[in-house]
Amino acid sequence: MKTDYAMRRPAEEAKIQEHPPGTESLPCELALDILSRLPITHLINVKRVCRFWRSLVQHPLLASMHFSRIANNNDPCLLLLCDLPIKSHLYSLHFSALDETIIETVTRIPVPVIPKFLVIGSCNGLLYLLDSLQQRANYIYNPFTSDYLELPEPGQVLNQHRVATGFGFHSTTKEYKVVRVVYYRNNKEEGTNFQKRRYSLPRSEVQVLTVGNGSLTWRSKGETSYQLLGNPSHVVVNGRLHWLSCRYRNQSLRRLISFDLADEQFREVPCPVGASFGRHCSHLATLRGCLSGVVQGFRRLYIWVMKEYGVKESWVKEFTIGVKLPRELEPYPNQSINLQEFHLPLSQTKVLCLLNNGEILLEFRCGTLVCYDTKSGAFKELIIFQDLPEWSNAIVHVGSLNWIDTPIHF
Repeated sequence: MKTDYAMRRPAEEAKIQEHPPGTESLPCELALDILSRLPITHLINVKRVCRFWRSLVQHPLLASMHFSRIANNNDPCLLLLCDLPIKSHLYSLHFSALDETIIETVTRIPVPVIPKFLVIGSCNGLLYLLDSLQQRANYIYNPFTSDYLELPEPGQVLNQHRVATGFGFHSTTKEYKVVRVVYYRNNKEEGTNFQKRRYSLPRSEVQVLTVGNGSLTWRSKGETSYQLLGNPSHVVVNGRLHWLSCRYRNQSLRRLISFDLADEQFREVPCPVGASFGRHCSHLATLRGCLSGVVQGFRRLYIWVMKEYGVKESWVKEFTIGVKLPRELEPYPNQSINLQEFHLPLSQTKVLCLLNNGEILLEFRCGTLVCYDTKSGAFKELIIFQDLPEWSNAIVHVGSLNWIDTPIHF
């Protein structure tokens, strides 16, 4: 025979599931404010507590509140893409609250929509994924909520040589857009004439897909004369995608090219004066929301930051980074090496972001993640307490509840 407690237990559990003790007295606005301060991983776990908290996490205002707080606090999330032979793996790294050079936990993120993929871009908590085998299937994916949208495949292109791709959001139009600049191989007639092939630019086509307006149709915007570096090289600043141009044929300097996501026009962005920017800039970055370029000097990396977008005079050489040799590149791990005589090629180093403690997060081509102290000039390799595949690519991301219809306020 059941005791009184055994008979009351299901009803009590149902009551707790509906309203945990104390939560029913919280005003909705206060509860949302509390939840908006949680890290994205904790926020996802809150959904599993009870129906009451799940309904709060699904409240239409929370995604916008949570994203605004993260953006204002400059609190990036780091993802690692490991391209293994059979399947790509995606991981999220969670920094220690006490020391940002320590990764406390590593979480495997399932990506059910596609087995092998590239991460072309990250914007407002959403990833643009591209099939890495045939590079035709493409998706918008939120790695924390698992929401995804399959995009239409671009039209079949013959004689395709290379593609520069970008993914971004414009705060005025409230639209996400995917941009593809397809470059074609020169035809046979041009190929038989060496001089003509040497100085003629490849034909191109600009394709644009607006996400979230219901149409999901690729539109052709005609040709462009700019020869853009391929993937992944773009950054999004001020509602514009940015690429470096190739040094093509007789062009010795790279140019900084933008694509406005509002009017869908290409424009040149002024480079720093006398900085050898066009000759030695290897890649772009976004530091505290500002457009930045990384320039190679003699045994140094110089980071130029555009403090006021579009103003040439606002470029500032804000950081200078010395030489660092990660363990994975040491030829003799048990022997010391004079770093002053070691010159690390710029192509081996990538600037990822600025951490909250003011240090710069760097990634070496071997996959090593390093923090650079801008005050002391010291390097510290990130400490990760879990084993990961040796070779991976880091993606600076914002962990959020956002989806393509979430109202974004900056």
